[in-house]
Amino acid sequence: MIPLKDNNPTKTFPFITIAIIILNVFIFIVELAQGQHLEGFIRSFGCIPYEVTTGIDIEPYVFFPLRFTILTSMFLHGGWMHIIGNMLYLWIFGNNIEDKLGHFRFICFYFLVGVVATAAQIFINPSSTIPQIGASGAISGILGAYIVLFPKTKVLTLIPIFYIIRIVTLPAFVVLGFWIVLQIVNGFVSLSYTAHGGVAFFAHIGGFISGTAFIYPFLIGRRK
Repeated sequence: MIPLKDNNPTKTFPFITIAIIILNVFIFIVELAQGQHLEGFIRSFGCIPYEVTTGIDIEPYVFFPLRFTILTSMFLHGGWMHIIGNMLYLWIFGNNIEDKLGHFRFICFYFLVGVVATAAQIFINPSSTIPQIGASGAISGILGAYIVLFPKTKVLTLIPIFYIIRIVTLPAFVVLGFWIVLQIVNGFVSLSYTAHGGVAFFAHIGGFISGTAFIYPFLIGRRK
């Protein structure tokens, strides 16, 4: 299932969501400009679980001496499909969460669920020396918040079935429920080869769960 658009208008302009998308795209362009230095760039700004859990740097500081890789890794992507998919989900679902939380709370929420998502993947494979990158964990938190707040909202969804492509309208809980079930299944399947890299499914799972858990506390005090 690939969501295309939701039927959920907002009352405020989502400039934080747009700013995050612009920043991700800009940094991806910076990645593309690295050429032969891309691997060093990724290893410098990506989050390496082994470094986090041991405090030992296995890579030299290629670009600057103070790295906050749990945060910087959220703005790196592994290719065009990676960033396009992430930004599509952020654009469709992020604006409504920003509308509900307000701009400042939204950006705090985004980074909090992103950090929890990264921590979840580190917990699964703490000795990995492969950099974790991508906004997927933080965006998974947005999806978790969305399914709690807007479960019945209609989402225009593309469903490829072999060579047939159908576009249907489905409730958000079906679209996002299918997505998180897929992450859970793939996550447990990936346990056998997680040391070799690949998709950080447990970051998706951790982000989604944290999004569902934190959204109501973040709404405390917000004017309805």
